Amino acid sequence: MEKFPMTAGGHAALEIELKQRQQVDRQRIIAAISEARAHGDLSENAEYHAAKEQQALNEGRIAELEDKLSRSEIIDVGKLSGDTVMFGATVTLIDEDTEEEKRWQIVGDMEADAKAGRISISSPMARALIGKKTGSSVEVVTPKGARSYEIADVRFA
Repeated sequence: MEKFPMTAGGHAALEIELKQRQQVDRQRIIAAISEARAHGDLSENAEYHAAKEQQALNEGRIAELEDKLSRSEIIDVGKLSGDTVMFGATVTLIDEDTEEEKRWQIVGDMEADAKAGRISISSPMARALIGKKTGSSVEVVTPKGARSYEIADVRFA
């Protein structure tokens, strides 16, 4: 059984989503199905079919969350240290062409959110950074072409 690395915060967020889907969303959808059934003929009842589809999507996500949580390996980032990029590190990069500074935290696949500054351990950027030290230069192939970055800082918080 393959384990998935995950930060403690990411694990907690997925547990909250799972609890919401099991205890709140599931009950709301069941109520919507019951109400739609009361309207009569199910073969032409759009509300019923929409609620059943919503139920299938919710149950699918519940199964996915249960699977990921059961196979997650929680890594306590607070106990990590050093200047080498690894899972959980928050890396400050300087674009060698534009001098633009970017900051990314390397997290598990399920908790990645580029807008929040968290990239997946399996992303091309993270794969290029893993194992490098502060001061190193790294080249990453992006959709906009190859980019060179200098690793300015590595932190574990």
